[in-house]
Amino acid sequence: MKVFVTGATGFVGTAVVQELLGAGHKVLGLARSEESSKKLIEAGAEAHYGDLTDYDSLKSGAKNADAVIHLGFVHDFGRFQEMCELDKEVIGVIGDALVGTDKPFLITSGTALFSKDGITIEQDRSVDHPHPRIATENAADEQVAKGVSVAVIRLSPSVHGEGDKIGFVPLFIKIAREKGVSAVIGDGINHWPAVHRLDVARLYRLAMEKPFDSGTRYHAVAEEGIELKTVASEIAERLNIPLISLNSQEAEQHFSWFTHFAALDNLTSSEWTRNVLGWTPLHPTLLEDLKGSYYFSEPQ
Repeated sequence: MKVFVTGATGFVGTAVVQELLGAGHKVLGLARSEESSKKLIEAGAEAHYGDLTDYDSLKSGAKNADAVIHLGFVHDFGRFQEMCELDKEVIGVIGDALVGTDKPFLITSGTALFSKDGITIEQDRSVDHPHPRIATENAADEQVAKGVSVAVIRLSPSVHGEGDKIGFVPLFIKIAREKGVSAVIGDGINHWPAVHRLDVARLYRLAMEKPFDSGTRYHAVAEEGIELKTVASEIAERLNIPLISLNSQEAEQHFSWFTHFAALDNLTSSEWTRNVLGWTPLHPTLLEDLKGSYYFSEPQ
């Protein structure tokens, strides 16, 4: 298949591109610069010039491919709500180009949107949600209503592996370096699901290759939930700094905008995903990655 991939040169996107090419597929990767284009061509993919605001480019990319994997997202936390609305628009534009076809359209979301008491499963839905990122899930359902063949892959809060520069873990490490302490909120027994980027890449390929009911959700989760105090303890040890506990008011001062994520409790299952796709994570766990060298080889 020829697959149009947005976000093709990003942390997860590069792994997805390699996974697709390795399985014999062709890749048409969205490239917004000469540098991005060069990376794609060197990897063995074809570059398609444009960006997430170039709707004509998005439409032509979707029309000239057999499937679409949408990984692109502008990580501008200063304009986060605006970027979530942009993602909704992008999904709508691509969906319009796919109406009347049976081309698979894989959309990227996150398990953290469905944090709740107990464990989050693939069948959980919520259209009335205060978090701006829910716009992605709602946009996916709008495409389902239009007859587009849509599946949503919900990523773990921590997608880890070499090259991780803007994920939850490097941000957590960066704050610890700057503050001189590694901190948790309360007892730190809240949970982050985690998955290695190479396992995520294989899940995208399997989801694209296997027929699915439109509206299906898959969970890219290798570890259902790692207690944050485990992560913070490893960071404290590696940076040789104290591990401390903060109350909610102290946490706001310490973590600033990251407080929501530091407090996140998001136990999440991928049992259904594994059974349906035959997906078994094979790559290092988050703690194994933290015990490696690259997260601490240079300031994050």
